[in-house]
Amino acid sequence: MNYCSHCGHTVRFAIPDGDDRPRFLCDACGTVHYQNPRIVAGTLPVAGERILLCRRAISPRKGFWTLPAGFMENAETVEQAALRETREEACAIVAEPTLYTLISLPHINQVYMIFLGDLDGDFAAGPESLEVELFEETQIPWDELAFPTIERTLRHFFDDRRRGTFELHLSQIGREERERYFGSA
Repeated sequence: MNYCSHCGHTVRFAIPDGDDRPRFLCDACGTVHYQNPRIVAGTLPVAGERILLCRRAISPRKGFWTLPAGFMENAETVEQAALRETREEACAIVAEPTLYTLISLPHINQVYMIFLGDLDGDFAAGPESLEVELFEETQIPWDELAFPTIERTLRHFFDDRRRGTFELHLSQIGREERERYFGSA
């Protein structure tokens, strides 16, 4: 950030009085520009013994498989964002969604919130998907998953299904685990 979005003057990066971390500060109008993590919301749609995955048609990770998910918009709840992303990417509806995984990625300022629910009806590839397909556990393209958050969510799901109980999973993914997917950057 070079300029204040409120008044247009240049900003500096410093720790404001009474704070504990650097922020962009505008000395002209006094605005402190806070930057907060972005929320990625999505679903894990289940149809009997199979789960729905989308092959990405966009970067990053174009051509890799993922759950239908994307960035939350202003003026919507996390659940609304997850269901909207599912409609957009898989032309699908998920019934009775419940929060299933909450995964923090502090090194890239993101939080993933994935809801578990039953696939309700048909599905098709939306504009951000090359294809959408149902997979049994033995068919999951583990080496072609787009993100570590998706792998972790799927592994939790299949482990929970074997145990016969589904619980909320809270965790974080660090830089090293993420680099397995993207390489070091």
